[in-house]
Amino acid sequence: MNHSRPQLFGMLAGLFLAAGLVFSSMLATTTWLKVKNSQFITSKGSTRKNVKSDLVVWKGSFTTEAPTLLETQRKLMADATKVGQFLSGSRVTNFVFTPINIEEVRASFKDPAGWIQQRTTGYRLTQTVCVESPDVDRLAQLDATPLVEQDVLFTTEPPQFLYTKVAGEKIEMLADATKDARARAEQIAAQGGRSIANLHDAEMGVFQITPLHENDTSSGGENDTSSLDKTITAVVTATFLLK
Repeated sequence: MNHSRPQLFGMLAGLFLAAGLVFSSMLATTTWLKVKNSQFITSKGSTRKNVKSDLVVWKGSFTTEAPTLLETQRKLMADATKVGQFLSGSRVTNFVFTPINIEEVRASFKDPAGWIQQRTTGYRLTQTVCVESPDVDRLAQLDATPLVEQDVLFTTEPPQFLYTKVAGEKIEMLADATKDARARAEQIAAQGGRSIANLHDAEMGVFQITPLHENDTSSGGENDTSSLDKTITAVVTATFLLK
């Protein structure tokens, strides 16, 4: 019985040794997989370009009111003539008038039985004039005060400033953003004694068009129309093969 104990201990030691070798083999395999999967590096690059809007959309509305529809329409036509003369005198061309909006003006009163009733007391007509022009500087400074001084009830909306060449800028800006991503990846790789090989894949982010010197962003992309001068930002997330 005493002779069997060393044999038992030997068998157990052999089993532990075998298990250790299997476990070590698994660790080596796992480590190899990690090394294999870490042969890539991902970085984000961006580029910016300042641009000036090349199209403006300018809108203004005028309203007239009178007891009868015919009188209201005549007043509106007279005001439309003044608006057209004002724009032409300001060297603004290719403006268009939208269809007229008609609204009844109603007032409440009590009938002999004490019930609240309503009756039509007049009509209110509104028309909008719209201008689309590449002359962004002129429209940005257009002041409609002379129309108000001519008794035209005229109100303007904030002009919309657009940059129509974004599509043409995309290819060049994405290339610059990819170069920036590569430069960032090279700096990171150098810290680990590695270098960058080929580009593996790249993902384009949304373009952000913001007012000059502002950095607002959104997941769907900003598209500012309030400012004459803008900044376009392009972002690329690129993955490179490591050497």
